[in-house]
Amino acid sequence: MEAFTVVESVLIPLDRANVDTDAIIPKQFLKTIERQGLGRHLFHDWRYENDGTPKADFVLNRPPYSGGKILLARENFGCGSSREHAPWALADFGIRAVVAPSFADIFANNCVQNGILTVTLSADEVEHLFQAVQSRPGYGLRIDLAQGEIQGSDGWRAHFEVAPGTRHKLLHGLDDIGITLQHKEAIARYEAQRREQFPWLFRG
Repeated sequence: MEAFTVVESVLIPLDRANVDTDAIIPKQFLKTIERQGLGRHLFHDWRYENDGTPKADFVLNRPPYSGGKILLARENFGCGSSREHAPWALADFGIRAVVAPSFADIFANNCVQNGILTVTLSADEVEHLFQAVQSRPGYGLRIDLAQGEIQGSDGWRAHFEVAPGTRHKLLHGLDDIGITLQHKEAIARYEAQRREQFPWLFRG
């Protein structure tokens, strides 16, 4: 997956709390196991009319937000079922980071596995960002993962904490399989030793 170092983008304001995974990607789009193509269905029921026409007042359908990479939301983002299609849809749309006061744990972990950074800020800091976007349409944000710092286009700054393991995965573009493959030579040596010590386990 793509490494996350520094991401700069217009900030997409989604002023809603308790956004669940069914809202992020509705159940009718869960039939595929392909990660590509789900971005067009991101927030489908909020984004489109029943006939498929884009809703003009939904944020992702309005420039400059339609090309944004950083999403801003309220508390408990990603609650509901643990479907991994939710971060797949976000990533396929182009979202690299979500900023909110809190996240559902399983959703946040799934985001890491798909190269998306979840940034937890205080409710006051999130409110500041919503106010900034409202007063300055097109307000930009810069996220530096290595430094754990956010900077707004008006000079506002905030720091955020990320678990060391999460930081390592994102900075190097590694999911759990990638982490395991970093040790493939040691694994191969162990397997060869096991075959030598216990050959009867590997017969047939």
